Amino acid sequence: MEIIDLIDKDELFMRVALEEARKAADEDEVPVGAVGVIGDEIIARAHNRREQLQDPLAHAEIFVIKEASSKLGTWRLTELVIYVTLEPCPMCAGAMVQARVKRLVYGLADPRAGAAGSVMNVLQHESLNHFVEVKGGVLAEESRELLRSFFAKKRK
Repeated sequence: MEIIDLIDKDELFMRVALEEARKAADEDEVPVGAVGVIGDEIIARAHNRREQLQDPLAHAEIFVIKEASSKLGTWRLTELVIYVTLEPCPMCAGAMVQARVKRLVYGLADPRAGAAGSVMNVLQHESLNHFVEVKGGVLAEESRELLRSFFAKKRK
């Protein structure tokens, strides 16, 4: 696979994650969306649902991991690539390590709670037994605008 193919694929799947983030915003949830991909196939997609479910664990990434595990019949997701619009928090990053996720591609860095390199790097911590490949900044401006407009409405 050529590098240009990978770049195009990352943007394509991030656009699907952004669709999920828009669904979250429409449901008055913080607009974060995620998709799980193996090869060229989306096997899971989700968005935040913490308010709807009143569940602190109801992050988009957690739903993607659970759905992928269910569909594949295993907790070892060694071929799964997760695309998420916002850098994962420590809980979601830890879940990715536990699930043995292959790769993470995220949109916007989170300077307050990012656990893929911004505040800490759970995904590539030297004492853990699994490292997740990480790429950030894919369509970050689109994610930033979704979050900005969501919180601007909340403040009104």
